[in-house]
Amino acid sequence: MNEEFYRIKRLPPYVFAQVNAMKAAARAAGEDIIDLGMGNPDTPPPPHVIEKLAEVARKPDAHGYSASKGISGLRRAQAAYYQRRFSVDLDPETEVVVTLGSKEGLANLAQAITAPGDVILVPNPSYPIHMFGFIIAGAALRARRRRPGFHRQSGTRHALQRAQANSAGAGLPVQSDG
Repeated sequence: MNEEFYRIKRLPPYVFAQVNAMKAAARAAGEDIIDLGMGNPDTPPPPHVIEKLAEVARKPDAHGYSASKGISGLRRAQAAYYQRRFSVDLDPETEVVVTLGSKEGLANLAQAITAPGDVILVPNPSYPIHMFGFIIAGAALRARRRRPGFHRQSGTRHALQRAQANSAGAGLPVQSDG
């Protein structure tokens, strides 16, 4: 049996693992480290949140699986939030799905919409998940470096116009902007 996995071998080193190793080495050397890393909480949730969690956990009917696209009330609340915050109308029945978190959602989205050989534009710098899901799906990545003054919407619009100009999609003329 081959002990190396093709898709795993395609992944670059995980940047947060590298940063954690550097922090551990610096601490071991006696350095005083202020960790501004992944944004993990450094305080517990408010007491009312913990109390509500405990209350719901005691209910015998609260331990089953939710519907595959998530609890309908949560999907409706998410659609309402997007309307309030971004003036975006979403149908909670067809356009909202609940995931375990943004990493899981992005990784599954990449698997769902990507075919091997697709060319995907990824921001540089970015969080690893912006790349990893597409790498695992078999895509070819092209980094798009953000420059000072770069406006995300105009940059995305430019990339889409370039993609539309090449209707076949193959050989999309994108390269690193860095």
